[in-house]
Amino acid sequence: MATSSKEVTLKLLVDTKKNRVLFAEAGKDFVDFLFTLLSLPVGTVVRLLNANRMVGCLGNLYESVENLSDTYMQPNQSKEVLLKPKAAVCSTEASLLLTDDDAPAPAVNKVYMCGSFHRYFTYDPKATCPLCFYTMSTEVTFVPPKVANTGLSGDGGYVKGVVTYMVMDNLVVMPMSTISGIALLSKYNVTNVSALEEKVVSFGMDEGLKLLKATLHSNMALTSVFLGGMGTIDASSSIPGDHVTVGETGPITDASTTTSKAVSEPAPNEPLLLPSLSPKNLMKGLRNGSTLSSAAKKIS
Repeated sequence: MATSSKEVTLKLLVDTKKNRVLFAEAGKDFVDFLFTLLSLPVGTVVRLLNANRMVGCLGNLYESVENLSDTYMQPNQSKEVLLKPKAAVCSTEASLLLTDDDAPAPAVNKVYMCGSFHRYFTYDPKATCPLCFYTMSTEVTFVPPKVANTGLSGDGGYVKGVVTYMVMDNLVVMPMSTISGIALLSKYNVTNVSALEEKVVSFGMDEGLKLLKATLHSNMALTSVFLGGMGTIDASSSIPGDHVTVGETGPITDASTTTSKAVSEPAPNEPLLLPSLSPKNLMKGLRNGSTLSSAAKKIS
């Protein structure tokens, strides 16, 4: 079974005082990986995480299928379909987790017809014609449909590669922007840059498995993977007001938040990608005793 050696790089903004990741600055590869998690079959998730480490009853259900004798299975069914289901996505988008064995089965490229009545076609060369009852074994060439143009970038995956994305500790994903960065710092009540630290990390298959497990246990997934320990889902570990409304320019905070008043929104045609915005630049915008509104003016 082949494994993947592919790795991507992330920039984390860490609150060293609270020992948690505020957010990650990520590119297309990492965001595509996160979105791919939504398409993984449940059986694949249980197998990747090891059945005896699963929360709840899914691990028991998986082991029940493993231990069930083939005698009790329907003749046209296999346990492999349940235990090792094929992913619905290309392996390139989930290569940090999936192996060649998990790749979707190749598309059927052979079609058969009846030699006497050409109006009936089948993928099974052993099928019988409903009119003459002879085997439909005459092979014909299958012409697949044209693949839609994926655009000039040709990157594949789910999201565009020209944008830098912000991934929060609880895996909320949005395009990176000045407003979204400042609003998030406001939610964490960050006023002193000395508590913040930029950390560059590598993300490979081991981290991918840890992140997959963390998504089922915690709302502090990035902290759990990169700072050690497992965040718990309780009031003390949650971000106040985690649920944010994401607009074209980033999250829009409550009316009581001063950040949305202090920072004016960019024009509708202003691009979301701001190359000057990074965890390091955000920290430079904050000084001891400075407010977020003044920091926003310095960054913008």
